[in-house]
Amino acid sequence: MIRSAPGTDRPLFLDPNLTIIFGVTLLAVLSVSSIAPVFPTVTRELGIAPEAVGLLITVFTFPGIVLTPIFGILADRFGRKQVLVPALFLFSLAGSACALARDFEVLLLLRFFQGVGAASLGSLNATLIGDLFSGRQRTEAMGYNASVLSVGTAVYPSLGGALATLGWYVPFALPIVGLGVAMAVIFKLEAVEVERGEGLGRYLSEALSGMKNRKVIGLYLVSVMTFIVLYGAYTTFIPLDLADRFGTSALAIGLIMTVGSLSTAVTASSLRSLHRIMTSERLITSAFLLYALSFVCIPLLPGHWWVTIPVALFGVAQGMNYPVVMSLLAGLAPMEHRAVFMSANGMVLRIGQTLGPLIMAAVFAVGGMTVVFLAATGICLAMFAVLPFFVGKG
Repeated sequence: MIRSAPGTDRPLFLDPNLTIIFGVTLLAVLSVSSIAPVFPTVTRELGIAPEAVGLLITVFTFPGIVLTPIFGILADRFGRKQVLVPALFLFSLAGSACALARDFEVLLLLRFFQGVGAASLGSLNATLIGDLFSGRQRTEAMGYNASVLSVGTAVYPSLGGALATLGWYVPFALPIVGLGVAMAVIFKLEAVEVERGEGLGRYLSEALSGMKNRKVIGLYLVSVMTFIVLYGAYTTFIPLDLADRFGTSALAIGLIMTVGSLSTAVTASSLRSLHRIMTSERLITSAFLLYALSFVCIPLLPGHWWVTIPVALFGVAQGMNYPVVMSLLAGLAPMEHRAVFMSANGMVLRIGQTLGPLIMAAVFAVGGMTVVFLAATGICLAMFAVLPFFVGKG
């Protein structure tokens, strides 16, 4: 039975506040997955080395390492909308300006400022859900948000690949839609009022104390390692491998990557059934085994459409991993420290996003494309082995 929004007869996913949060979520994942299919074209048009194109991800994610927890503190102390609205405007304006850049250095600079705007989006959406919903409705809302995220990551590669037929720079213009989301946040979003009853020092001390839990540390470790392989080997080097080995077009690359996102969406929407046979902890550890299997298969396949199989398998693993981690963290996060608690997870995600392309570019320079996928396989197998110590066997 579909639950209703608080105080209404409508389904929860139609709640106006949740709809606006969905818009923020879709923006949070827009500016990597939508441009990944054009990476091979960018290398040709701007005359850069293949390993350098990963900087488009690195400079975008790097600001979040420093700024995400700061924005979380500000959101706890001064209010969610006071942080979210300026972030949305900066994200949209700097991001869409990237479509005008014809120099790689200028493009990197604009991506950096867009990353400053994006730093708080992926954590404040979860914070707002935690603020506005409770109990089973919070879990249900988190699940819907994870499904929306997966649909976005499914659509964006194909959308980016299709827009690239008009020009390699066209997909970079997509963030302009964020201006509409910003206006909705200003005029329509009902944000919970922030109460600052405790001093900053005590607030920070209690928040840090809550994060020292071994399970919380383990979940943060899951986040950083997942995003190292996701943004390093998967997002950056699968498109490059497809273009290099098979001459795959940007549109076809987008379609192949979409398969992975769709399998994530299907898996995430089936978590209730999966939980009947596996605990949350076992779902996470099993996901890393599936990640490893997907990466080890990629270099062995004879054609680009065959790559949809490991890409789909990767998507299944992601559907078992990411929403479960977010749900567990939301349950462990103290209400009065929720923004900074979830922002700390956003920070470690950004660390993974930033380090992933750099690490895999170094591996590529030393050993070539096959070694990139073998390195990702090794990381995932190592996580499968150590995670029971942190999060338990379930």
